Formats: sequence, structure tokens, C-alpha cells
Amino acid sequence: MKISDDNSAVVSKRSSMTLFSDSTCHYCHRVRIVLAEKGVTVDLIESDSGNTPADLADYNPYNSMPTLVDRDLSLYESKVMMEYLDERFPHPPLLPVYPVARAESRQLMFRIERDWCSLVDAIQNSRSENVVKKSAAELRDGLLAIAPIFNEKPFFMSDEFTLVDCCVAPILWRLPVLGIDIRPSKQSKPLLNYMDSLFSRDAFQESLSMPEREMRI
Repeated sequence: MKISDDNSAVVSKRSSMTLFSDSTCHYCHRVRIVLAEKGVTVDLIESDSGNTPADLADYNPYNSMPTLVDRDLSLYESKVMMEYLDERFPHPPLLPVYPVARAESRQLMFRIERDWCSLVDAIQNSRSENVVKKSAAELRDGLLAIAPIFNEKPFFMSDEFTLVDCCVAPILWRLPVLGIDIRPSKQSKPLLNYMDSLFSRDAFQESLSMPEREMRI
């Protein structure tokens, strides 16, 4: 990915694909993973939610990140971006070919968003210590509960790396900073092997921002 730090150089219509990305946001990270998997050249403008580029509101009425700009098109929902990129750049495919399998993948992404992403958001944003502890315990238990599925297939209920994995990987990478310790055990081994497989992918390593790399130093 091509990285741009010149936030002042943005014009109303961009000549190249641009991603406005929060360098620590797990929703932004999933989009960066897709871009890296596809090998797409993109102008990456990184900031944080408290210091958004002045012109971001020109493309996104919510002034939020991630925001993907591709010429006249502006997208500001991460799953919409991921599917758009998968269709715009079809190789390698990150969703199954057949309608039933595609629907199942979308359903899994919905469940990850509802069951796990909501817990990550609560841990990161809640001011209540009880809410943070309860959310962290619930996320840890949920991850361990699905660990056996990775004995059956190498990726998330799939033989191939998909958009579902792109949604899960940023959560798993952030476990240390979320206060969640998955210790080696017979129960956790399949999950830990899955994590190692995800994190060792060249595209995943390329997708990491500097603050994200520091999450596991």
C-alpha cells in the first residue's frame, strides 16, 4: 500500500483510491487487510478518531473512519468496503462463488459484528470497569468456545482465507491490549494455531500500522 501523510493535499475529487484510516481501529484494520490481500495500491491517510483530517467530512457525512474513496465513490461502512474491493479486484477471491456459501459468509460476518465487535467496542470505550471486565470475559469465553472448529478447517469454517477471516484477525491481534490472555491448553490450541496462521500471512503483516505492531511487542 502507498502511504500518504499529506492530509492537506486532498481535493474534492481524488485521482487514485484513498483510504482514511484510524491506525488503531479494528474496523479500519479489516479493510487494510483486504487491500493487502488484493495487492491494491492505495493512498493511505492515517490519523486517529480524535484528530480526523479536515476534509474527511467532504466524503463522509459522519466524519468517521474507515472511509474509502474511489474517484466519485465514497464508502464509509467497513463491510461494504470489503465486498466492494472483492468485486472490484476479483483476484484472489475473498468470498465463495456459490450464492449459498456467500450468504453463509455474510451471516458469519454479521454474527462476528454483533457478538464480538460489540464486546471489543465496549472494552475500548466503556468507562465502567465492570462493563470492561464482563465484556473481556465474555469475548474470551466466546473465542474459546469456537476453538474446536479450527480442527476441522484451516480458516474460519472455510478451506480458504475469506472476508470472515479479515473480520476476525484484527480482534485476535488486539487481545493483549484488550486484557485477554489466551493461554496454551488442549482447548485453546486450535485457536492459537489459527491465530499463528493468520498473523504469519504476508498481507496481514503488510496491513499493520505502527501502533498496531506495538500492540504485540
